[in-house]
Amino acid sequence: MFYSEKVKKAVLIAYNAHKDQSDKGGYPYIMHPIHIAEQMETEDETIAALLHDVIEDTDIGFDYLKKEGFSDTVINCLKILTKDPNEDYMDYIRKIKKTGGIALKIKKADMAHNMIAERISKKIQSDESRMEKYRAAFDILNGQNT
Repeated sequence: MFYSEKVKKAVLIAYNAHKDQSDKGGYPYIMHPIHIAEQMETEDETIAALLHDVIEDTDIGFDYLKKEGFSDTVINCLKILTKDPNEDYMDYIRKIKKTGGIALKIKKADMAHNMIAERISKKIQSDESRMEKYRAAFDILNGQNT
């Protein structure tokens, strides 16, 4: 993970945005974006990884992040990674695959982490369905299906 003042700002924004959220296994949600960020190499990659769920899952918007001084590269990456609720999931995945770059790198790491079954403490049928969807999407991201 890249360390800088902007990364620190992104960590604090992500932490405060997700502080009352838990993942499906009951862990503090912030552990997920931090895990993804730890796999990144550049400042922009690290910041985008830390903030990758902030727009979709909290009240924070793109204008706020822009005002906080994050680069156009980060903002554009987050726009690609933020799924429109009316967008078909596999179309969203194909868009990320086609766009490539930082968004693709982050989404691959995101999905790999989301597919760790041990992260879910009590599995139900919808978890299995979601995992199947994730596996199909992961194959698309890795060029194995279209």
